[in-house]
Amino acid sequence: MNDRPRGRRSAPRPATSPASPVMALRAQSRQWRALGDLAALRARASQAIEAALAVAPVQPAAGAELSLLLTDDRRIRIVNRDWRGFDKATNVLSFPAAPANKIAASPVLGDIVIAFETVASEAEAEGKALADHFSHLVIHGLLHLLGEDHETDAEAQRMEALEVAALARLGIADPYADGDLIGVPEAAASPAPVSTPDRPHRS
Repeated sequence: MNDRPRGRRSAPRPATSPASPVMALRAQSRQWRALGDLAALRARASQAIEAALAVAPVQPAAGAELSLLLTDDRRIRIVNRDWRGFDKATNVLSFPAAPANKIAASPVLGDIVIAFETVASEAEAEGKALADHFSHLVIHGLLHLLGEDHETDAEAQRMEALEVAALARLGIADPYADGDLIGVPEAAASPAPVSTPDRPHRS
């Protein structure tokens, strides 16, 4: 996941600790009310972000901004089609704002987009709590913004280990305990680097 929208405007700056990213949260679908109101969603996402930061090898600049868009399958399909060339819904997309070697100095981390229906159906199919799966996808998305990827098996193993460690900090069980790593994701149609489909959902 190496691309991002251009011309991003600065995110609002809610109160946060100096070391924490400043998160702009937008719920684009009312379906996300299944996990609570906007304050509850922000609190859960913030906990997932803090857990990911606790294990991430690369740390963002103090006060770096990130955007979390909670949307639906229809809208994420448009993003996936326009930015990746895949005309289908997916669970989560990440758009880093800086190359890996400049993340620690970048004032903007990037964007994470998560689709409700896909996340809910994955959680049900895999016997997971929806809230836990949501936390996992936020962690996964943030690790992408911090330079992690899963294009190769070695990268996937490293990223999976970080996810498991972050989830453990939240009291969430290893979501990969009963399965194997999936293979290398399909290449994007665009010649430019773009975000890849996220690995927490195994097809």
